[in-house]
This record gives sequence, C-alpha cells and structure tokens, in this order.
Amino acid sequence: MADHSLLETFPSLSAISGLRHGFVLRSPHIDVEVDRETAMARLVDFHAGELAEIGISWDELATGEQVHGSRIEVVDVASPSRFHFPDCDGLVTATEGQFLGVYVADCGAVFLVDPVQRACGIVHSGKKGTELGIVPKAIVTMANSYGSEPANLIIQIAPCIRPPAYEVDFAAQIVRDCLEAGVASSQIFDCGTCTSQNDTFYYSYRTEMGKTGRHLAAIGWEKSELSSTDS
Repeated sequence: MADHSLLETFPSLSAISGLRHGFVLRSPHIDVEVDRETAMARLVDFHAGELAEIGISWDELATGEQVHGSRIEVVDVASPSRFHFPDCDGLVTATEGQFLGVYVADCGAVFLVDPVQRACGIVHSGKKGTELGIVPKAIVTMANSYGSEPANLIIQIAPCIRPPAYEVDFAAQIVRDCLEAGVASSQIFDCGTCTSQNDTFYYSYRTEMGKTGRHLAAIGWEKSELSSTDS
C-alpha cells in the first residue's frame, strides 16, 4: 500500500525504474450508489487527483470502452485517438509519457511490464475476458509490437473478486495463462485481495448489486529528461 492512503501500489512494479503505476481505491466521500454513468462522472476529479499524486497525468491517460471482450489496442503518438478506444479492454504502449488505464469493480486489472524493451500494458480481465484469453493476447501484442519476450515480462494482478465470494477463480486462470504463454513463475504476482470482502477500500459490483463506483488502474513510463528536452 502506498503512503497515499487512497491509492494502492505494488512492490513488483514499484521496483522498476521510470515506471508509474497505481490502483485507485474507494473514496469514502463520494456517493456511488447510483447508475454507472453518474458514478463515473462523480469519480472523475477524485481519480485524476489520486493519479496526479504519483505523476500520472489525466491529460495523457488512454482508456478503453471496456465491453468484456479481448481487443487490445497499441497506443502511441500515431494512434488515431490516443485517449479513448471503443470496444477495447486492453492497452499497450512503449511511448514515454503515455499512460494507460482500465476501470474495474470486481473484474481484474492486470498490469504487464517489459523492463527490457520499456513497454507496458494493462487489461480488464474478469470472467469473460479471461475466458477469451485477453492477457495472453496482450502478451502476443507486446511481442509483435515491441519485441517483448514473455520471459522478461512482469505480471501483476490487482484486487478482484475471488472464491468463495465468486464461483470462478479467474485470477488463478490468468496465472495459468501467463505461465503457458512463457512468463516465468517468479515474475507473476497476485496481490490475493478480494474486492468483495472489504467495502472500506474496494468497490464490488456483485456485493453492491451494480450500484457502485469503479477503481481506476493506471500505468505508464515517465518521460526521461532526454525525451522532455527533445519535445
């Protein structure tokens, strides 16, 4: 847990130089017992403020529409839209200063990092996305786009719903999928937290019957001094 109490970070990723990441927790002050659109609108300023604390700019954050599918988008300066992608549940980039985000409330946010090629990705993988193999597809996309070797990847699974609160252990399946894709077991990390078990820190779509907020998981490479000078 980061010092900033409403944002969680993970040791596996914090150890990587130049990488920014975070998982925004539940706000105790924002009423989200409403429909999804209203809840999301109420959370914008809170999410932006929390990410700013760790150097992630809201103006440089790309997100997807998230339709519980397996589409992965490559995000760079040449992307038609660098900030919002329809029909998309996963994003990858190797562009410094370009941040990626997914929204979750019980589904899994999965961070993928290649510290060798300095590429990264993030996917929204719940029951459906995991069945469709979205994490392995992200691994293949990073390999094709950036030359990322699966053996060099670091995978981090964020808080999500788990048995016995949920009948499917999709987090365990994600781990198996990563191993099958060639990721080293020593570089796959799962925080083990169930979002349905602690409503002080986490939103849970299932527990709160759909009327709840969303966590924002985000990742990206900070701009180096050289790239800042060149731009």
